[in-house]
Amino acid sequence: MKLSKTGQVLLAAAVSIGIGLGLTSCGESNTIDYLYVTANKQNPGQISVYRVDLESGALTQIPDSPYPSGGRNPVAEVTSPNGANLYVVNHDDNTIVEFAIGTDAKLYAQHTYQTPGTEPDAIAINQAGTLLFVVDTYEATYSDANPGPGALVVFPIHSDGSLGSAIANGSLPYWPLQFAPTTVNVTANGKFVYAANANTNNPTAADQRGTISAFSVGSSGALTALYSSSSALPYAGVQPSASASDPTSRFLYVTDAASNEMYAYTIGSTGTLVPLTNGPFATGVYPDGITIDPSGQYIYVANYNSNTISAYQITPSTGAPSVLSAGTTYSTKTGPTCIIVEPAFGRFVYTANFLDSSITGYQLNPNNGTLTGTENSPYPSAGQPTCAAAIPHGNHPGEHVQATSGNGS
Repeated sequence: MKLSKTGQVLLAAAVSIGIGLGLTSCGESNTIDYLYVTANKQNPGQISVYRVDLESGALTQIPDSPYPSGGRNPVAEVTSPNGANLYVVNHDDNTIVEFAIGTDAKLYAQHTYQTPGTEPDAIAINQAGTLLFVVDTYEATYSDANPGPGALVVFPIHSDGSLGSAIANGSLPYWPLQFAPTTVNVTANGKFVYAANANTNNPTAADQRGTISAFSVGSSGALTALYSSSSALPYAGVQPSASASDPTSRFLYVTDAASNEMYAYTIGSTGTLVPLTNGPFATGVYPDGITIDPSGQYIYVANYNSNTISAYQITPSTGAPSVLSAGTTYSTKTGPTCIIVEPAFGRFVYTANFLDSSITGYQLNPNNGTLTGTENSPYPSAGQPTCAAAIPHGNHPGEHVQATSGNGS
């Protein structure tokens, strides 16, 4: 069973790993993307930065990498669509740190923001780059010792990348969720946002089942709940762990770490969710990360306990995922907790392997979705990597995509 993010911090004292560079040298002129990988072994946490080689997909750390994350236990991150900023969630400090990204991919800490609640563990950004969504494990006054509901916080993003005050929900600076929210996703069209709740220790949830809180997003960033009662929220298995929506904003996918399954939903015109009747769909053991390639054809799930990637093709008309005909799983190093497809061309896939302190790389065949290992993979990372995000380098076609970590990114 995978440790919680807090448990991972305790494990850090007993784990030792060197921080190395990628074995293949690639010049900046041959760089397709920059990859940012958070790690929580050190205090403060660290962010490793890599160049992604255009031809081979090999990773090389840039000079000065890794950088401090600005707090303890960084568990989630997201880059701005214009590639100018990186936002990192530090779970144990209840903070979000804003970094400016230099033209050479180096990081420059700008501001630190406190979340209204405690233990933030998931983050997402809209494609317009105007709103940042952050999930707090607990509303204010609640804690691990006194569990209570979680919260979804919406921050406006200014033109310089800085955050404004949390958008108000009446007298509250957040929108209430159910217990133990784990992940958040905003659709590509920016109209809807979804947060999955594990409902651990929730005395009112039926069998403590996983649910999805759904909201429409107003022009000001204010949210409107799409379901009138908690009992009406869509079912999401036992322990929802990660989520992703496709580029057309028609389908949502949520992994369930307890049942080793993936749930799929059609997103209605009003944002309500309709489960696919032939789901849920089998994954590997303890699915903890999910991503969809920029073309919207393929889904990749990182399975923490089986050290594999499950790969699926999306049926365009229905959103139903089917395992790839040429192969269903691909091996990673131990404990993959996050997975991402590079955003420039969608040609390479990377997993952050928490227990191995490494990144595994794969080349994606756009014709059938199959994966083959990249040159010199795996690549050493700072100790206990937790999540990954990326920006394109230079003018490349494609669209901005983000990874979603196991506990929300």
